[in-house]
Amino acid sequence: MKLLTCPINGTRPLSEFIFGGEYRAAPNQNTCSDPEWAAYVHNRQGAPGEKKEWWYHAPSGTWFIAERNTLTDKVTRTYLLADAKNNVEDNQ
Repeated sequence: MKLLTCPINGTRPLSEFIFGGEYRAAPNQNTCSDPEWAAYVHNRQGAPGEKKEWWYHAPSGTWFIAERNTLTDKVTRTYLLADAKNNVEDNQ
């Protein structure tokens, strides 16, 4: 059985989760050019390797980030996006 760790509820069966796509920081909608916005909306990095991905734990309604190697399918870390932003702000 495949397992994934929710940062709120701990390790759970993969059947409780929904993949939400690759996490990518959005450009500022008010200052970016049309080509920059189009690239953000339409272009994806499909090469295998380390990715940050959105995952959703359906029973608890929790969205979080998983850092996963798409070649080996190994998850190295899961965390809430707010926790990552707070760590960046704390270190500045």
